[in-house]
Amino acid sequence: MEYAKERKAIVEACRWLEANEMVIGTWGNVSARLDGGKLLVTPSRVAFTDIYPEDLVVVDTEGCKVEGVWYPSSEVHIHRLIYARRGDVNAIIQCYPTYASAMCASQQGIPPIFEEMSQLIGGGIPVTPEYINAGQHRRLAEAVIQTIGQKNAILIRNHAPMCFGRDMTEALTCCKVTEKAAKSYLALKGGVDVAVIPDEMVDAERERYLNRYGYEGCEE
Repeated sequence: MEYAKERKAIVEACRWLEANEMVIGTWGNVSARLDGGKLLVTPSRVAFTDIYPEDLVVVDTEGCKVEGVWYPSSEVHIHRLIYARRGDVNAIIQCYPTYASAMCASQQGIPPIFEEMSQLIGGGIPVTPEYINAGQHRRLAEAVIQTIGQKNAILIRNHAPMCFGRDMTEALTCCKVTEKAAKSYLALKGGVDVAVIPDEMVDAERERYLNRYGYEGCEE
């Protein structure tokens, strides 16, 4: 099977994330950079416990599927733009741990409170400036790109953290550091200002999940 090493690394990351309650259901996505500008990414609408090497999807530079049975993750545009802009990144993980997810619903990022944040992430962890409906994939991707700079972690407003690394091991470690930082910061600071999703966007998200989630093409 082509890209056996990358497939194995992604599946192992999926198993670890599920075992450590870093993902929920089918939410979450993992990718690895491939040669020729392509990437290998987890499929949409498949739980991490059910993902095997043959389920992973090869995607081109525009986010379109070139190989695989399933649709690629709906967050594929974030992945492809990060790989295009950040030559140092070879693995990307979006996860849903409790405390980092809580910080995604705040009005602020996480300041650099531990040395491993400085060493591995590059300092504090920024948050995107506004909530963007998850169905607006390209706009969401641009917001992430405009916010991350050279950081190896980001909080996507009212959504989830995303972490990056030179390889899958480093990306997983960034996930661990991000969750530790979020948990510790909330313990130190107490209450934070909360950003609530507007009602009309709640309705739009519900409609997309019921009718279109997991079936969007590369044109989205």
